[in-house]
Amino acid sequence: MRLLHTMLRVGDLQRSIDFYTKVLGMQLLRTSENPDYKYSLAFVGYEGNPAQAEIELTYNWGTEHYEMGTAYGHIALGVPDAYAACDKIKAAGGNVTREAGPVKGGTTVIAFVTDPDGYKIELIQRQEGAEGGGLR
Repeated sequence: MRLLHTMLRVGDLQRSIDFYTKVLGMQLLRTSENPDYKYSLAFVGYEGNPAQAEIELTYNWGTEHYEMGTAYGHIALGVPDAYAACDKIKAAGGNVTREAGPVKGGTTVIAFVTDPDGYKIELIQRQEGAEGGGLR
């Protein structure tokens, strides 16, 4: 078995596509429309399946806002340099909600970013070539 994708419901599909592609550097992998059931999908990622898991952005037509709930945590992306990634994200208009620095009680460098719908994305600094690399 393997992880294929994570689905996020979004209030504005193009705004979310722009965030994940322009701010986080992902690629728009594919889109689809389902007029009968009034929803649109966009899949984004650094590479498509089977190389890496993807994020499925789901827009239910006419729904502009969702409650976040208390069970959802965050998406994590591996980055070679969390400090540089934060600078790049801020320069692209992204919202860094926790600056890069060591995790409390440890040495792993992390940061947090929030997407336009309020979803949290953790950046975890990892060595080049380590599994889970993301934002370049």
